[in-house]
Amino acid sequence: MARILINFAHPDLEQSRLHVQLLRTIKSIPGITFNDLYEQYPDLDINVAREQQLLEQHDIILMQHPFYWYSAPAIVKQWQDLVLEHGWAYGHTGKALQGKYFTNIISTGAGESAYTPAGIHQHDLRQFLLPYQQTARLCNMQYAAPYVIYGLHRMELTEIREQAQLFRDTLTLLRQDHFDLAVLPGLQYLQDILHLPAQLQ
Repeated sequence: MARILINFAHPDLEQSRLHVQLLRTIKSIPGITFNDLYEQYPDLDINVAREQQLLEQHDIILMQHPFYWYSAPAIVKQWQDLVLEHGWAYGHTGKALQGKYFTNIISTGAGESAYTPAGIHQHDLRQFLLPYQQTARLCNMQYAAPYVIYGLHRMELTEIREQAQLFRDTLTLLRQDHFDLAVLPGLQYLQDILHLPAQLQ
């Protein structure tokens, strides 16, 4: 069974309608390690040894955060800068993360059509995630398809709850010992695993 680590980063969780629901979902699934970065490190003083040990103990690393200014909240960058050390995560002797899967779980205020050449943001969302994809590659990991929830600003509570259930179903399937992790990089979105043929699940 795949060991999943969720590194969560939200600087204002009390104001979030969606991520509060997603967190309840995560905590209801056994075998998932939930690591709230802002709760652990309110002063951004990252415990590198602790974080590296968590990474070593898991097969799939998911960075969950709102999509702020085409990127992530500040602590995610701080985490990357300090934890992914040369000689440990990358470089000639940096093989600690080899073979693991890495991706983002993100929410956006705008709908999916905003992330097209004709939309307000003028680029596909995956283009904004290229730094994470390249980070995974440099650290000898596979970048899996991201989990994306679009259009949060217009969602009603019932839709948010539906999204939380979809999220739960995705994580539950991802943990199954028969699931083929090798399909993850080829998907458009991580939640697409729910629509794969049974033999690939």
